[in-house]
Amino acid sequence: MASPMMHLTALVVRIRYRRRMRTAEHARRRMASAGPPADPPSSLRRSHTVSDATVDGFRCWTVAPAHPTGRGVLYLHGGAYIAPITGFHWRLIERLADAGARVVVPLYGLAPAHTAANAYPFVRRAFDGLAREIGPDNITVAGDSAGGGLALGLTQTLVDDNVHPGRVALIAPWLDIALTDPDVEAIARRDPWLVPAGLREAGRAWRGDLSADDPRVSPLRGRVAGLPPTTVYIGDRDIFLPDALHLVDDIRAAGGQVELVEQPGAVHAYPLTPTPEGRDASCRIVQEATG
Repeated sequence: MASPMMHLTALVVRIRYRRRMRTAEHARRRMASAGPPADPPSSLRRSHTVSDATVDGFRCWTVAPAHPTGRGVLYLHGGAYIAPITGFHWRLIERLADAGARVVVPLYGLAPAHTAANAYPFVRRAFDGLAREIGPDNITVAGDSAGGGLALGLTQTLVDDNVHPGRVALIAPWLDIALTDPDVEAIARRDPWLVPAGLREAGRAWRGDLSADDPRVSPLRGRVAGLPPTTVYIGDRDIFLPDALHLVDDIRAAGGQVELVEQPGAVHAYPLTPTPEGRDASCRIVQEATG
């Protein structure tokens, strides 16, 4: 059973956000009017050392915790590859830093001005910089939604280069840029937030000249053998659920270590929501990244 707060959250996102991406035209309008990224909150700055640098023309934030544990997180924010980082992302980042994680937050360029081809060299440099400080096996590569897809795609490229992060945490990851699974449309009738038509348009802009089957934009098509221990968090009212289930099955079939946390009644990216389910999931993400 979903909590009353989760039901309220579903109502709020349906009213406030669903209409923004309900058609391809709406998605194009949103791409043309994306606002600026949210800055780290003052509470985070008061508690930890927060700095930023420009890398390859993109901004990259680093949160150095007041009480470091030697563990780190590379966090890639969601937003359909067209929307900037928000306060909801920063709240999870703050919890990670409060628990002692050094958190690096690369603000990759957004579509349509930028594409996946621009993002990968940048986020790889961000990972490599953190790895030089604490070692790759102490890093959790994490992301939500679009950032979850990018997190998995990055990890696949790292493993191909014989670089092995310690963990992967995927929050409602976007794993197939074209949303080709037939079950997506059925779940879309229950999803209060995401609409396939708008997402597919955003996905076309993000992949640029890449094929929709390229693992850099559809990591579900990529190699899963050798992935670090992975946890996938997803609600059962999320159109990304079918692909998340496929990913979990694929990793298990390849002999990998993966855990699925499927939350009944939960909306998209529920660990970021101010709900009991969201708090429980975010606490688990923090514990696994810093424990």
